[in-house]
Amino acid sequence: MSRLIVRAVAEADLEEASRWYEQQRAGLGREFIAAVREFLRTIREYPTAYPLVHHEMRRANMATYPYGVFYVFEGDTVSIVAVMHASRHPRRWKRRYGER
Repeated sequence: MSRLIVRAVAEADLEEASRWYEQQRAGLGREFIAAVREFLRTIREYPTAYPLVHHEMRRANMATYPYGVFYVFEGDTVSIVAVMHASRHPRRWKRRYGER
């Protein structure tokens, strides 16, 4: 299994989305975080299962929420760059791509 690094900006994405879901319904923010954490375990276990979208950047789309996880897999490390709503413009994660 690969080593997993979640960048601070991706953690901020998770916190922002969790707060929004929590405002929609009490407990939904925690459910979202739990779903993302489980999804990250899948990415960590099968890092090459998801398509390349830009150079080494991969995107894994969640089935249960309209979010994509953008990450780079190098050596034995998965580095999470962004956790973004599907309607967000791709420039947002592309700006982060250089933050290695």
